[in-house]
Amino acid sequence: MSIHPTAIVAEGAVIPASCTVGPYCTVGAQVVLGEECELVSHVVLDGHTTLGRGNRIFSFACVGIAPQDLKYKNEPTRVVIGEGNVIREYVTISRGTVGGGGTTSIGDNCLIMAYTHIGHDSSIGNGCILANAATLAGHVIVEDFASVGALCPVHQFCRIGKYAYIGGGTTITQDVLPFSLTSIARDNHAYGLNKVGLERKGFTPEQLKELRAAYRVLTGSKKNVSQALEELRARLEAGEAGEHVRYLVDFVGVSVRGVIR
Repeated sequence: MSIHPTAIVAEGAVIPASCTVGPYCTVGAQVVLGEECELVSHVVLDGHTTLGRGNRIFSFACVGIAPQDLKYKNEPTRVVIGEGNVIREYVTISRGTVGGGGTTSIGDNCLIMAYTHIGHDSSIGNGCILANAATLAGHVIVEDFASVGALCPVHQFCRIGKYAYIGGGTTITQDVLPFSLTSIARDNHAYGLNKVGLERKGFTPEQLKELRAAYRVLTGSKKNVSQALEELRARLEAGEAGEHVRYLVDFVGVSVRGVIR
């Protein structure tokens, strides 16, 4: 067994010899680890928490902590985690409540990215991905192979169906259909030149004039991107624009995903 001398492991915790407990980890008395688990460093495992084989938990994650529920009175509720999961930095996973069934559960082979919160009495299936700062309130069900995008808050008691994909930044207040691609509408635009910021960085009036003209062609005309680039390249060839317009043209010209206009 590899337990770093700075780790604090309470008497009663079950840690197999194949596990690694890194620096400054804290493991509570009711924690049970499966074989070949790794706590990288500064991990907190608390409460009645059980992990299966081969889980890897990164720094500053807190698993099995008391639920954020005013009705909770320190009842012996649980967190149960399956096998082969990766739990990244600053993840928080709350144990269950009596009113919610008493258990927060995670299946096998999930990737739970940094800053994700899994609230009390939630149930996560197998092969799920919760991207950075996904925020699940209590009693949320995420079924097998679903993906929750970054910065997605999910309302309590919502259910996310199998194989669903939720785009980043989407607020979920109702159940998400299985097999669906669900995302907030994105109506993004470039609203013109960052004039004040460029002036502060020393751009000359002539340079700003050239960039304003280029932006009118790129975002304010009815030309498509290829037509706009053709016109801007012609202006460059004629000496009507300088290095900053050339950089703009090169930037747009090599874009793989397209540009926001």
